[in-house]
Amino acid sequence: MNLLNKHLGFSLNLLAIALFIPGILLPMFSLAMEMNAQVANASLTSELINKEVSLVQTVQELWHGERFLVAILIFLFSICIPLVKSSLMSWAYFQKNTLVEKKIYNFVSVIGKWSMADVFVVAVFLAMLSTNHSETANRTALELFGFKMDLVISSETLSAVGVGFYYFTAYCLLSLLASQISQASIVKSSGNID
Repeated sequence: MNLLNKHLGFSLNLLAIALFIPGILLPMFSLAMEMNAQVANASLTSELINKEVSLVQTVQELWHGERFLVAILIFLFSICIPLVKSSLMSWAYFQKNTLVEKKIYNFVSVIGKWSMADVFVVAVFLAMLSTNHSETANRTALELFGFKMDLVISSETLSAVGVGFYYFTAYCLLSLLASQISQASIVKSSGNID
């Protein structure tokens, strides 16, 4: 049973890694902002922003925008810690019932708590941008050469979760499950550790 758990934990870890890669490279969210101006019966619409951004692109944009602390935190918690965790779990799999294997799983358990910060960071980031159908409108009366005209300027912001978000979320959940199963396999066989 312990060997089965160890193999299952390793397999889930590999699947989690396969989900992690598209999770950080595919668009995490999309953002569109449009402005509309109406004067009398004429209307002018202009698209201000229309982009899809992945986690890696977000870090790059923050870095180039000189928001270094936020870029470093997102990079650390959402990319580095998950990579270290997955790499260590893979390495521990090949350590056959040794004290090293137990120490690796214990370390992964400790940093696993910190890797939940990546879910928090992404959730806060998306909540910040979740302004779906947020619309503002300003109405002003213009008088030009004795003619009165109504001027209405409005903007609409739409944001949506991208496919990368779902891959990343699946990675987080599967990675957590893999580490729990792997940790359980070593705890049960701790009497066999040299």
